[in-house]
Amino acid sequence: MIYNFDEVIDRRSTYAEKYAELGNLYGREDAIPLWVADMDFKAAQPVIDAIKERTENGIYGYTARPDTYYEAVCKFQKKRKNWDIDKKLISFSPGVVPSICMLVRELTQPDDKIIIQTPVYRPFFNAVKDAPRELLESPLKEVDGQYGMDFADLEEKAKQGAKYLILCNPHNPVGRVWTRKELEALGELCVKYGIKVISDEIHSDLILWGNTHIPFETISEEVRKLTITCIAASKTFNLAGLQSSVVVFPDAKIKKTYDRAWSKLHIESNNCFSLVGTQAAYEHGEEWLEQLIKYIEGNVNLVTDYISKFIPIIKPVRPEGTYLIWLDCRRLGISGKQLIDFMVNEAGVAMSAGTYFGSNGEGFMRMNVACPRATVEKALEQIRAAVEKKGLAGN
Repeated sequence: MIYNFDEVIDRRSTYAEKYAELGNLYGREDAIPLWVADMDFKAAQPVIDAIKERTENGIYGYTARPDTYYEAVCKFQKKRKNWDIDKKLISFSPGVVPSICMLVRELTQPDDKIIIQTPVYRPFFNAVKDAPRELLESPLKEVDGQYGMDFADLEEKAKQGAKYLILCNPHNPVGRVWTRKELEALGELCVKYGIKVISDEIHSDLILWGNTHIPFETISEEVRKLTITCIAASKTFNLAGLQSSVVVFPDAKIKKTYDRAWSKLHIESNNCFSLVGTQAAYEHGEEWLEQLIKYIEGNVNLVTDYISKFIPIIKPVRPEGTYLIWLDCRRLGISGKQLIDFMVNEAGVAMSAGTYFGSNGEGFMRMNVACPRATVEKALEQIRAAVEKKGLAGN
């Protein structure tokens, strides 16, 4: 079927975080919300149908998790990424962030050092600091608006005795889809120094322009033995509210440690709607996903073309994956809280501040373009008007 991603849907009555928290976080409820990373699109019809059918049963009691759930995950990953996963080494989780936090707490010791590559998704910082463990930041290299890993710095951090690295693949917020060459170099370094990796691959199905996502654990058998991978249908199919993800382990021993930790909290049970929704997405949602990717590419093109023509003082980093655009606003000459205030109160657009992703995100904003094109157009027009009002629109 043909999906209509141009449809504007009122989410305010559903307590959607993107809208409900505008007042608390940004001080005004009428700003265009392009911040939190979920989509303003209806889910794939097979997902809606599966949840409706489950709803009509009328009983929403404790729910088991059948093998077919894990089989659906494995088949999807094999088809999309040629990734062979042993379903016996998969565990359920209510979300990728809870998984990362639990893994850090259960698999590391208080004096362990953990590397993250900044700017990066804020919960990576929190997972390390809240454990608490010692955080080692390895800034990405930025050359002419393009980001890459700094392998010299990574090796320096490795020599400091790092035990783990939390990898973002694809990278949020800069939108990089790491190449095989980059991942091989990272893998060689991790093997050399015995660094284990927690790989957040939640955006791995949202790959643009024909780029290829390579699961980090598939780089080599040596790398696989060091890697724990977190994936989810939630980001791919806009199911975050169903709270469902999985973790892929290198061996049964580590999986057992993780499973025991969730069992102690008595939250390992399944949500009856996430079960059928996730399984339907993996089994029947690919048609929706392919159309979604094309639509997101169109939105990215709109943003990059519009800004180049009308707001060239802002430089968007063109993403290779995700539906997030990293905007370099440094030439506006305002940063920190002033930049947030400008975007929210003068442009009327609520985006994620670059500083949320680390100190080297100063002067940047992250824009979520997983919304109807008319919403993106309106946001761009409002940003343009605000920049021109300040006399800043030139090159």
